Amino acid sequence: MFSRLTRPRALAVCAVPVVALLATAAFAPLPYSLTQPGLTADVLGENKGDPVITITGAPVRDTTGQLRMTTIEATSPDTPVRLGQLVDAWFSTDRAVMPRDSVYPSGRSTREIERYNTRQMQASQDDATRAALGYLGLDGKGVEVTLKLADVGGPSAGLLFSLGIVDKLNGDGADGDLTGGRTIAGTGTIDPAGKVGPVGGVSLKTQAARRDGASVFLVPKAECGDAKAELPAGLRLIPVTTLKCSACTAAGRALPAACGTAVRRPCSGWPPGIRGGRHPCLA
Repeated sequence: MFSRLTRPRALAVCAVPVVALLATAAFAPLPYSLTQPGLTADVLGENKGDPVITITGAPVRDTTGQLRMTTIEATSPDTPVRLGQLVDAWFSTDRAVMPRDSVYPSGRSTREIERYNTRQMQASQDDATRAALGYLGLDGKGVEVTLKLADVGGPSAGLLFSLGIVDKLNGDGADGDLTGGRTIAGTGTIDPAGKVGPVGGVSLKTQAARRDGASVFLVPKAECGDAKAELPAGLRLIPVTTLKCSACTAAGRALPAACGTAVRRPCSGWPPGIRGGRHPCLA
């Protein structure tokens, strides 16, 4: 036999599990990471007292300006993140909420993740070196490049490593600096053929870049939309697809519209072995 509940009592009974669920969600750890703008480092300079780029077997130029790789900082994989923290970060312009699996490999311990990030960084450095030397037409057996950057893991500095090597060996190809004395920042993976790939977290990296004095930011073309989301005032956003495109743009010989495809000036003064053809930033 069933008795009929009055409407107020029925609502009260139904509210109990809802309140319990919300209370559990408020205190239970959730599968997300909180991220914010991280450090930047000038690959043409020193990091913790050591040169980031050391080259032997070929003449090395003195450079001016800066090429700054950018990072994000994220809560560690074993740090619990609560609902209140997510809500707070969601409405913040200098923090972001990202699925933990998009920041860290799933199913691995903190130590395993550290080793994984270290391997990714080493592979990125090897690819960056091969891409830069190949771009300049130099023999990797005769030129030795050592890259050293403390406390940073992952592959996203690949593009800036390559540009740094190019600047130290060849500059802009016309006896000038690749940077033209400016502070240029950016992000992007790179493969041995010089193709630039996406990395994630670009809207936070643009903030880190501007904070540390950059006026130009090189972003993988596929991530232009994300980079524009919180673009700081005074920072020009330039989409790139290849090392050739990036070097030409950094040298000021090719300036696509911000995250577009219009070219304001043609690219000339190609490095050794590179000859005209389709504009590199439109590849």
